[in-house]
Amino acid sequence: MPVPRVVALYRHPVKGFTPEVCESLTIVDGRVAGDRVLGLRLGDAGEPQSQVQGDDWWPKAQFVNLMNTPGLARLTLRCDDEERRLALALDGRPLVDVGLDEDGRARFAEAVTAFVRTLPEAVDLDRARRLPLRLIGDGVTPRYQDRPAGFVTAHGRASLEALGVALADAALDERRFRSNVAFEGFEAWAELGWTGRVRIGAVEFRAERPVGRCLATQANPEDGVRDREVLTTLTRAIGQPEPQFAVLLTPLGEGMVRLGDAVEVIGG
Repeated sequence: MPVPRVVALYRHPVKGFTPEVCESLTIVDGRVAGDRVLGLRLGDAGEPQSQVQGDDWWPKAQFVNLMNTPGLARLTLRCDDEERRLALALDGRPLVDVGLDEDGRARFAEAVTAFVRTLPEAVDLDRARRLPLRLIGDGVTPRYQDRPAGFVTAHGRASLEALGVALADAALDERRFRSNVAFEGFEAWAELGWTGRVRIGAVEFRAERPVGRCLATQANPEDGVRDREVLTTLTRAIGQPEPQFAVLLTPLGEGMVRLGDAVEVIGG
């Protein structure tokens, strides 16, 4: 086995939308800077379930995302941190390019609403109080991860390859799993058993538990078609008691994680 190394890094500025491929990630306040800083919340989301860094937090079912609207994968999102702008395109055709002021947020939500109405599989926008969709978040603070505690998520390429073999898909796209960190150099599924501390580059983390998976993983990250039976393959073919892929990590400090950084399980 080669020395374990980081081979890909991702962040997701808007929950449920296109990931950004990064050369480095900044870990600050226990999260990835710029990750899930915005979310497109459903109108009938109800009362928040928790508070994260001084603002309300809802579970992913209360947002438009790949679990309930897999066709979102067809949209390409670009986030400009410095200009505080979002650009959205469909199959290469620009849909909207807006700032994060009130008007820009409304235009973004309107563009997504119009697109979602064209999809065969989507949230029921005609249900009472489902609309309007609302783009929430300050665009800076990471707070809309799937769990209030946030976490950084990581998976091994060997696990991806093993799942690809079981699915008869040698080119299985890891973007399905929306991890922050992908690494190589460990045996398949090793990360699911990690305990104690893990060091990635100069940043230490605590391994918490495997990530339970949902229908979002079955959507092709290019076109949104649910084309792979990921969940049942993990349980029936791989033999997991429940579908799991990747591991949750709690940062124990701050710093940068970069492509090529060494990954070491310290334990303890």
